[in-house]
Parts: sequence; C-alpha cells; structure tokens
Amino acid sequence: MANPKNRWSKARTRSHKANWKAEAPAMIQCQCGEYRMPHRVCPNCGQYKKRTVVDTDK
Repeated sequence: MANPKNRWSKARTRSHKANWKAEAPAMIQCQCGEYRMPHRVCPNCGQYKKRTVVDTDK
C-alpha cells in the first residue's frame, strides 16, 4: 500500500479543505409556475411528469 512520505502541515490541510465550492441545487419550473428540484413531486400542486401524484387539498 502506498503511504504518504511526509505529513501535511495544518495550514496546507486547511487551505486544501477550504478550496471546494458548494453548488446550488438544480431547479426547474413546474407547470404551476413554482420552482422545484428535478425528479421530485411538486410540493405546491403535487404533480410529477404531468400527472397528479399527491393530493394537495388542505
């Protein structure tokens, strides 16, 4: 197994961990006009793939 030859310093480790970027989740617009994540049921109208899947009557 390969092992690291020398230990990374704390500064190098922390700068390495701090150098990633989080991306916002992809959002698409539902037929009702609300934005939702893809491949999810719309929380506003309850539709998925142009079919009503969840009854949202309150």
